[in-house]
Amino acid sequence: MNSTPVVLLSVALVLGIGCSNPADNVSAAKVASTSDQSKTKSPSASAAKRYTFSPESSKIEFVGSKVTGSHNGGFKNFEGELFSSSGQLQGAGNKVTIDTTSVWADNDRLTGHLKSADFFDIQKFPTATFVTTDVSQQGTNANVSGNLTLHGVTKQISFPASIRTSEQAIEVRANFSINRLDFEMKYPGKADDLIRKEVVLKLDIKATPAAKAVAAR
Repeated sequence: MNSTPVVLLSVALVLGIGCSNPADNVSAAKVASTSDQSKTKSPSASAAKRYTFSPESSKIEFVGSKVTGSHNGGFKNFEGELFSSSGQLQGAGNKVTIDTTSVWADNDRLTGHLKSADFFDIQKFPTATFVTTDVSQQGTNANVSGNLTLHGVTKQISFPASIRTSEQAIEVRANFSINRLDFEMKYPGKADDLIRKEVVLKLDIKATPAAKAVAAR
């Protein structure tokens, strides 16, 4: 009896399990061909309350995948500020700055590769930033838009998020995907183990009131 078809079917089933695209389970960010920097305005000094966050209370992580599986990663160092007015997160001027040299992955060899010119190219682009231009909020559901500068490329992106604002904290949680090719990260991977273009970003932000109120600008 020829067992080849059975073996091939078994291999196909095994490959089909565990190599699905994580980005299929989240919303894809909407990406504009060019960013609109003119929409990024400083918060109103008279009304804004400033909150700050760092890795002590927050996480910025990602999931990348290829044909044979996926890897988790993130950033160890970043800092950000959010502004609230009348109990709501302001639309423009919220910002996070990421130290891309602090990138990590669940595999040491992969961590080194992510730092290379194939991906983040940390020697050339040691930071990445995101600055909001608009936050459309209804209760705890929101759509966040802003300018993402990554790998030397700036694009305007929009993604869904859950936002909770109080006197004690602003909490932002979001899971969405971006296309790394939009930011000139074009390393394809091995011919028999191609890397997918979609990367899932996972934000878990908890910002607390800054020591001082925002100064007049």
